[in-house]
Amino acid sequence: MKESSADQLKYLSINSQDEDWGIVVTTVGYQFIPPEGQYPQSAHPESYNFKPQTGRILNEYQLVYIIKGNGYFSSQSVRKQRISAGTMILLFPGEWHSYYPDKQTGWDEYWVGFRGVHIDKRVENRFFTKEEPLHSIGISATIVGLYQDILRFASQEKAGYQPMISSIVLHILGSVYYKERNNSFTDSYAVEKINEARILMKNMVEKSPSPEQVAAEIGVGYSWFRRMFKEYTGTSPAQYQLQQKLLRAKELLTTSGKSISEIAFVLNFENPGQFSTFFRKKEGVTPSEFRERAH
Repeated sequence: MKESSADQLKYLSINSQDEDWGIVVTTVGYQFIPPEGQYPQSAHPESYNFKPQTGRILNEYQLVYIIKGNGYFSSQSVRKQRISAGTMILLFPGEWHSYYPDKQTGWDEYWVGFRGVHIDKRVENRFFTKEEPLHSIGISATIVGLYQDILRFASQEKAGYQPMISSIVLHILGSVYYKERNNSFTDSYAVEKINEARILMKNMVEKSPSPEQVAAEIGVGYSWFRRMFKEYTGTSPAQYQLQQKLLRAKELLTTSGKSISEIAFVLNFENPGQFSTFFRKKEGVTPSEFRERAH
């Protein structure tokens, strides 16, 4: 591990067992750039060498969190634009990029570098894209604390620290995705109605009202309800109801003495066979097998 005295900068050792975890952390650090200050402050190895004037291309991902000040970002996929405190930059391997603080404000940044198949899969499934590398998540003391946790574990280098810190990176990524998804959905009326519908469907899972009936119950049109529900939750009202029915079935199988036939009746299946087919399709085992394993 190499360490710089300019703020804090660490490059981490990785072994083959760490690689098998599916994600590894390569570097972590922070630097606080005052107005008119030099950027970057720290000297980097050749593979990380960075000059804002010419940019660079990395062979890994990085999450760069700006917590103070303003600056600029550009990449192969995104034209130059101004960024401010509360922005999380996701850098992609093989993608040219450049970023730097405004001379008048400077900025404070944390970063962590990482790579692995777990991250590649999320990008492949377009949870994160090169076309949208900037995430306005606000200033979060919790996320700053996660960066500091990575630095602390990396400094100690105890056995198993790589799986620990790489899992923290996944936590940060999940937080970014969660915050941006919720920040982008600004229609408070729609959120209120969707939450009302979810409570209704959970409470009435054994009565199985149709999505159209749910929409009518909360006082909105079905087409609007279905569109907004799927946009917010990522699933249709009908699929959400099936998820709730499955959860209720598992609860009854593990906590009640009801027979399979009785549970099928309670959950409004036409017959026990239909219930068993539904359950096996979702869980990979029959209701009876699930009950046996639970006990």
